[in-house]
Amino acid sequence: MISEKLAQALNEQMNNEFAAAQTYLSMASYCEYRNYSGFAHYYLQQVEEERFHAMKIYSYLNDRGIHAVITEIPAPTTSFENLVHTFEVALEQEKKVTKSFYAIMDLAWEEKEHATISFLNWFLDEQVEEEATFDKHIEYLKRIRDDKNALFIYEKELASRSFADE
Repeated sequence: MISEKLAQALNEQMNNEFAAAQTYLSMASYCEYRNYSGFAHYYLQQVEEERFHAMKIYSYLNDRGIHAVITEIPAPTTSFENLVHTFEVALEQEKKVTKSFYAIMDLAWEEKEHATISFLNWFLDEQVEEEATFDKHIEYLKRIRDDKNALFIYEKELASRSFADE
């Protein structure tokens, strides 16, 4: 049986995932406005991924007989310095998400809630991938700097991304 404290932490994380989706949507809008449609597409795929994560938690809560409570989501930041900054903000967001999942996992271990531990392992694996991906994008963009041809090629690569339910 999931404790009220663990249920609350999972509900909070579900809402954090919805908030992350809004942040990525804001980044997509920033990119689209500046005519970086490939980068905008990349962030729109990220929106879908974060919503998928939120719904995965939503389903788990409901499967365990817990009310998934949807809360108000704060407005995301809408101002970015440049493309690299969007990825830096994204990386910091993902690091916060990782810490949050660690805290939930610690609570699940403390309560010996084995089903939740198993459920959370998928998210921890996902977070390793997320942080590594954003770190890679930051390094690539810094390497490219003002090389418009390299940026064009990189943008085309990002435009080909498609999110598939995992």
